[in-house]
Amino acid sequence: MKIGFVQFDPAFGEVEKNLSSVASLIEGVKADLLVLPELFNTGYLFTSKQEAIDLSEEVPGGKTAKALVAMAEGHGVHIVAGLAEWDDGRIHNSAVLVSPRGHVATYRKVHLFFEEKLWFDPGDREPEVFDIGSCRVGMMVCFDWFFPETARVLALKGADVICLSANLVLPYCQDAMITRCLENRVFAVTCNRRGSEQRGGKTLIYTGQSQIVDPRGNVLYRAGRETDEVHVTEVDVTAARDKQLNEYNNLISDRRPQFYGAVIQKTQGK
Repeated sequence: MKIGFVQFDPAFGEVEKNLSSVASLIEGVKADLLVLPELFNTGYLFTSKQEAIDLSEEVPGGKTAKALVAMAEGHGVHIVAGLAEWDDGRIHNSAVLVSPRGHVATYRKVHLFFEEKLWFDPGDREPEVFDIGSCRVGMMVCFDWFFPETARVLALKGADVICLSANLVLPYCQDAMITRCLENRVFAVTCNRRGSEQRGGKTLIYTGQSQIVDPRGNVLYRAGRETDEVHVTEVDVTAARDKQLNEYNNLISDRRPQFYGAVIQKTQGK
């Protein structure tokens, strides 16, 4: 199958412009699965809760989700994309998975970064895996990469490809995702935005370098820091289903959860 990403520089608050940019960038692209950045339709650097409310949308009934489905239908592709989700008074930093037939699933970011805690509600659902026919997909959003449990849960649930929609500002996520692929034997598509935002006296500079990594930690492709770029790579997803490291070691069956008690403690010190 063919998996890829759409790296670009979203304009803050200009939903129609950002949707149009993506539509133009993927024109003529042939892929089975494409990943877009975190909050691709709105930009990232909010300055108030009200801005987050005003730019959030219902899923699947909102403008952005409908536009993504139309793109998916027009190109015969599955799309994972980040957006601000409105849900009965709660706002989540979410990723949606859509197919040519419609909305498939929504994942709500569990690990909120920095001022996101002022604007968004944390995810309220365990990450799930979805069979799209050509592969089994799991979703993460940006700072989720910092927590190895997130990728491990998806791997244990059978993910072949982890789709990470991101607005990365820290310098080491791309390399860390190599480790996530190695320790879980999965493919990962990291779609990061490029560019910078200056709002409310703050400046964020995004690192670009969207990438595709295979289950052995090989970087199949990494984009530049400052360019709009769509890249698609053909992969054999069955490579993610072989967890046998050698004749004696299996990545899954060698786990010894009885010794991992601290991982599941709800609060430190308990």
